[in-house]
Amino acid sequence: MLVLKVAGMDCRHCVDNVTEAVQFLSGVNSVEVDLAAGEVRIEGDVDRFAATDAIEKKGYQVKE
Repeated sequence: MLVLKVAGMDCRHCVDNVTEAVQFLSGVNSVEVDLAAGEVRIEGDVDRFAATDAIEKKGYQVKE
């Protein structure tokens, strides 16, 4: 499981945007966005850099 800390998410629309950004990446089995924790949990064999890039292209900041 890949867990990314994401800044800038504050509503259901943000959850939908981030989910949409990563759900169709190669190797993704499922995506769970925890708005309260500011985390995205991605199940599967997904490239960390591809997921980070996809989220940041939606306007959010992935924290290392």
